[in-house]
Amino acid sequence: MTSSGSDSAAPHRHRHSGVLRGVREAIPLLGGYLPVSISFGLIAIQSGFTTWEAVAISAFIYAGASQFLFVGMITAGAPLWLVVAMTLLINVRHVVYGPNLAGLLPRSRHWPWLMHGLTDQVFALALTRLPQLEARTRFSWFIGATLLAWAAWILGTAIGATAGEAVTRRWPLLGEIMPFALPALFFAMVVPRFTDRRWAFALSCTMAVALLLTLGGLSNVAIPLAAACGALCFYSVKLTYRRGGS
Repeated sequence: MTSSGSDSAAPHRHRHSGVLRGVREAIPLLGGYLPVSISFGLIAIQSGFTTWEAVAISAFIYAGASQFLFVGMITAGAPLWLVVAMTLLINVRHVVYGPNLAGLLPRSRHWPWLMHGLTDQVFALALTRLPQLEARTRFSWFIGATLLAWAAWILGTAIGATAGEAVTRRWPLLGEIMPFALPALFFAMVVPRFTDRRWAFALSCTMAVALLLTLGGLSNVAIPLAAACGALCFYSVKLTYRRGGS
């Protein structure tokens, strides 16, 4: 009886330890999530949204750069269909994220809910850590990591929406710095990739296209078009390398 009880308790222990490990290993993400989400909360309030609306956007859209675009386009009076279309277009990269993680994670009926927590940073962390974990703890690890990141994003938005203006009035320099939190977060993710020639070429192409489109007055489509050009550059160089090797 004792052996049976301990055997039945073992899966629960593995799940709990997996969740806690996911939470612990996702803590470094908060260094980027909190400043950016605080910045979003402040910008949303300054754009005329209420605190609850800002928090709801972070809770249900939860899309980083797309949230800033969403708020900016709504404030500018853009039609709702265009706002939705642009938000989806920017987040189409998740179509690539999912299949890359699918082979590392077990099947579950909970994925329609959990895929809401898949962000750029969680994807990068999961792609590195999941292959190093036992198969039975991967699902719970993913739960822990995504829930911590999501909760931190919502909390940061609430802080920015409620206290952001008071803080920036006291320290005006922070008001100038905070809008750069999101570009800084992505820059920190991108820089290590420049050690690889193919990535360096693709990223340079992406940045050049984005800059040209922005200077040409096409800032609304600069991000998705630049990302598409960067992907084409990466795979064209990769194909060239393969042909050269053969």
